[in-house]
Order: sequence, then structure tokens, then C-alpha cells
Amino acid sequence: MTHMRPATTTTTPDVTAIRDVGIIGAGQMGTGIAQVFAQAGFNVHLLDMAEDRLSAAMGTITKGLGRLAEKGKISESDKWDALARIRVGVAYDLLADCDLVIEAASENEQVKRAIFAQLCPVLKPEAHIASNTSSISITRLGASTDRPTKFMGMHFMNPVPVMQLVELIRGIATDETAFALVREVVLKLGKSPVSSEDFPAFIVNRVLLPMINEAVYTLYEGVGSVESIDTALRLGANHPMGPLQLADFIGLDTCLAIMQVLHEGLADSKYRPCPLLVKYVEAGWLGRKTGRGFYDYAGPAPVPTR
Repeated sequence: MTHMRPATTTTTPDVTAIRDVGIIGAGQMGTGIAQVFAQAGFNVHLLDMAEDRLSAAMGTITKGLGRLAEKGKISESDKWDALARIRVGVAYDLLADCDLVIEAASENEQVKRAIFAQLCPVLKPEAHIASNTSSISITRLGASTDRPTKFMGMHFMNPVPVMQLVELIRGIATDETAFALVREVVLKLGKSPVSSEDFPAFIVNRVLLPMINEAVYTLYEGVGSVESIDTALRLGANHPMGPLQLADFIGLDTCLAIMQVLHEGLADSKYRPCPLLVKYVEAGWLGRKTGRGFYDYAGPAPVPTR
């Protein structure tokens, strides 16, 4: 029987120990994470292997901060100060002075392990590492680094600048001091941390992704159309968007990857990915980011594809 970790009484760690934060991956998640750290006063080092993704990320962050300034949520000088705190690059030595590095690459364990193999040799010994993985074992990822005691999960929600929650996940080796320090960092960002044990997909995706997968089965079995399923959940369960619309927003490849982690990690047939989800991913119909998923995004308004 698995027992929850007992609460421990510790002094509040000194969050000023974290000044420079590295982010690996300038995709949708990494870009959002970079923006919220820069806004909160941290020096940000954003790494990606592709120069064009870094340019796109800076464009997105500039627009995001610009919208906040227009709405009066930050001042124009706050916007420029935040942008000035972001450095970008394609070489790992960009992260040499970082106190905390957050990996935000694609949801693929081998990709993440390869990143940590390149990251660890350039990091200073006292630096902490976190993964933004939405489902993969933190214990296993931490064991692939040279500092499992300073490694943990830090799962932001999408879109990062808007969503308040950050799931914090300890690996079996994660030191309580490291966990408490990262929790204080999350609070400094103005976000709300919740602690999860290290089980496949943690809390949010353990509950959310099977719902999305069941919605895809409902479509696959002809119980309802894309439009009827999404309308039913929006109006019948008061969800802000339907599950198939949400799947397109998350990315169908990410949805499939998380369902595969659940299915393999828990060995329960209830987590079997729907064959229709597999087919869409095989077709390259990954949702909004490719212009087609359960909806076609080519026109002025999304059109259901089934």
C-alpha cells in the first residue's frame, strides 16, 4: 500500500538564491514560462536549437507583454524591463550561471534524457533542475541526471501567462529543501502550487486526459459529432471549452503521449488510447498547431472535421 509523504516542518527557504532561470525549449510552454519569469523579475536564459523558434518566442512574449501594458496590468517600462531580462541562445553554455533550469521540451522521455546529458556538465553544482513534463516519471528523469536530490517536476498549465496552477512533483530522491525552494519560486511568480506524488500523469492530466480520450471514443463510436460532444460538455458540465476543442488546443500528439504513459505506467485497459486519436496523430492532424485536428482551422472560424 502506498502512503502519502508526511508533512515536514521546514523554515521558509531564501528565494533570492534563485536569480537566473534557464528554460530549455522555445515552444508554446517554454515561451510562456519565460514570459512569467521575466515579468516576476528573474533573469531568463531561453535555449532552443532552432534560431527561428527563438525569434518567434521573443515575438510572442513581446506581444503578450504589450497586451498586458495596453490593459494597464503592467506599465510600459515594466514591459521593456521584462524583455531586457531575457537572453536567448542555441548553446548550452547559455545556462552555465543559472540557479534553476526548467526543461520544457516535447513530451518524449528519450528527448528529455538527451537534454539532461548535455545540460548537467555545464551547470554549477548548486543549480536545481526541473522538468515541465506533464506525465513522465520524475524519479526516472532525475536518476538520469547528476543531481537527483535537486531535481523535481514543475508542471505549468497552458497558456502559462494566464493559468494559475503549477503542479510540483517530488521524485523519490528529491530533497525537501529543493522542493520548498521551488515552491517559493512558484509563489513569487504569483501562481498557486499544488503538490503531487510521482505517479503517471500526476493530478491534472490523470483526470483530464482520460476524459478527453473518452470524448474521442464517443466520437469514434458514433455516439455524437464533434460539435455535439463539445456543446454537450460546455453546456451540460459548464466547461469553458469542449474536450475535443481542448484536445486540439493541447495538441493531439501530446494527448496521445500522455495516454500512452498512463496505459503503460498503470497497466489498466481503461487508459488505452482511442484508435481514432492514434489515426489523427499518424495523419499529422495535431490540432491548432498544424491547422487541423478535430477542427479545421484554415478558415475564419474552426470547422468540425467529423
